[in-house]
Amino acid sequence: MSAGSLRARVRAEMTEEIKASARRHLATDGANLSLRAVARDMGMVSSALYRYFASRDDLLTALILDAYNALGAAAEAGDATVTDRADLRVRWLATCRAVRTWALTTPAEYALLFGSPVPGYRAPDDTIAAASRTATTLVRILEDGFHAGAITDPATDDMPIEVRADMARLRDRLAPDLPEELLARGSMGWIQLFGAVSFELFGQLDNVVEAREPYFDHQMRQVATAIGIPA
Repeated sequence: MSAGSLRARVRAEMTEEIKASARRHLATDGANLSLRAVARDMGMVSSALYRYFASRDDLLTALILDAYNALGAAAEAGDATVTDRADLRVRWLATCRAVRTWALTTPAEYALLFGSPVPGYRAPDDTIAAASRTATTLVRILEDGFHAGAITDPATDDMPIEVRADMARLRDRLAPDLPEELLARGSMGWIQLFGAVSFELFGQLDNVVEAREPYFDHQMRQVATAIGIPA
């Protein structure tokens, strides 16, 4: 191995160790990361940490990218478990369950993505592709159903023109073949999915719902019906 390759490998390993330490701080301290605290855990002076991450925001961005990609991979894997690709509702439920499982398994990372915004932090544009992975998986289910004729165009005249413009922009980026109305229903499903997960994860169901998994499945079936995914 060349000296350059060895240095790159050591740097990559150290970068992963720093992110692992930062994730532990997410679990105990929330998203208000302190580079000094991470450096202390690593046995480093804080100035040495800046050779790997130029700022707290750079470290947060790296954690956010990892979390979005992990969530996206979980959603994709959930969809891939369904061998009958024509069974759209089972695919939808499998994807939703995979999102919930990932959130319950990695609550600090989920909170980083969908909890309260970090004061003073603004995610850069290079997080968009990773953030879109889960949405793309859900949209693909709609696309497959629409192309097969199993999901029809819910054409209506009651969509506000401003909302239609938003959906047209989203369609052009994610799903060029889908009608705006269907994409609007799909985005509603996306919001309901993450709302349900957030309510459970952040304690809003405590002392209200004990049968968490059956209740989640019930909600997602109702959402599937509202979207137009056939039983």
